[in-house]
Amino acid sequence: MNCEVCQLKELEVEHFEIREVLRCILHTIVFHRALGLVRPKDIDLELFEITYVQCGDMELEKKIDENIEQFISWVEKHPNKKSQICLSFFEERNKQATWFTHKKERLYWEQWHINLNVAQHPKAHSGKSHNSKVVVDPGESALEERIARRAVLEASLNEVLFQIIKFVNEKKDHVPLYRIMRV
Repeated sequence: MNCEVCQLKELEVEHFEIREVLRCILHTIVFHRALGLVRPKDIDLELFEITYVQCGDMELEKKIDENIEQFISWVEKHPNKKSQICLSFFEERNKQATWFTHKKERLYWEQWHINLNVAQHPKAHSGKSHNSKVVVDPGESALEERIARRAVLEASLNEVLFQIIKFVNEKKDHVPLYRIMRV
C-alpha cells in the first residue's frame, strides 16, 4: 500500500501556544480525513484570529488532548529541541503468524509530520545601564516584539492550514476506498 507523507511547515511557538496550535492542526487534519458522519463544530482560537473545524466527536477530542499533553510533557523534559509529531492513518488487518495465532498488522496509508520549534525566550532584562542615563522601558519593546512574533506565527499557522487543505484535495489516490465518503 502506498503511504503518502505530508511534511508541514515548521512553526516556532512558545510553550503556552503549543496546546492551541496543535489542537488547530490536528483537528483540521482529522476533520478532512474523517470516516463516517461528522458534526462539524467551529472553534475560534483564543490566541489568534483563526477558526478551525472539529469533527464534533468527544472521544476523538479527548484522544487528541491526551496526545497533546504527552507531547507537552516531552517538550518540558527536552527543552531547546525541535520537536515533531507524526499523525498516522492506517488500516489494521489480521495477519496469520502460525496455525493457531493471529497478529495485527498496520498498513499505513498516510502520515502527517507536524514540526514545532518551541522557543526558549530569555527573561526580560532591565533597560538600565550603568553607562547611560537613558532608561528604556523593557516592557514596551518586549510587548511590540511579542505582538510582531504572534503575527508571524498566526500567518505561518494559516499557511499550514492551507497546506493541509491543498494536500487533502490533491492527494486522494492512496486513501483506501472505504475511507472515501464525500460525494
